[in-house]
Amino acid sequence: MSNEDNQQDRYQARQQRVKEKVDAKIAAAKEERGIVIVITGNGKGKSTSGFGTIARAVGHGLKCGVAQFIKGTWDNGERNLLEKLGVSFHVMATGFTWETQNKAADTAAAQGVWEKCRQMLQDDTLNVVLLDELTYMVSYGYVELEDVLTALQNRPLMQTVIITGRGAHRELLELADTVSEVKNVKHAFQAGVKAQKGVDW
Repeated sequence: MSNEDNQQDRYQARQQRVKEKVDAKIAAAKEERGIVIVITGNGKGKSTSGFGTIARAVGHGLKCGVAQFIKGTWDNGERNLLEKLGVSFHVMATGFTWETQNKAADTAAAQGVWEKCRQMLQDDTLNVVLLDELTYMVSYGYVELEDVLTALQNRPLMQTVIITGRGAHRELLELADTVSEVKNVKHAFQAGVKAQKGVDW
């Protein structure tokens, strides 16, 4: 047997062991239910990841809803595309809290969008719900953590919920089925590069 054949045999045996482990995990996963996904951390890409999942779900014919906190009235590429495909959007539309500088107005705006979130989390026709940047609302005290946890725990069994934003509360992380942390290594904006339409927003 040549050295090349020997390497191929070892590679094939190794890959077969990997396949058996993966197949066993797939076979063991029998529970069918929606999940809670939290995408947190200081890096860029949390909302992008959430919207990617919404796009994937829409591509499979699932019904989706989106709530966006900390968004202004500026053009929104995701909304421009997904609303045309039947995704409902509920947007706080006040911009960043350092722009409004009005806690009462921010709280009222957040509560208005949170009420829409509650409705979505009770709607068993919605397969996937994205609560974009909800973590900030909890951190700032605009939305009560207990209200969020209760709504998530009482949502329809097959509904999946994606929550994005920095500094996700420990109890939210504990409740979640899947948690991803996006790490900030470097960001073009920190080097003075202007945010780009279609890339950053």
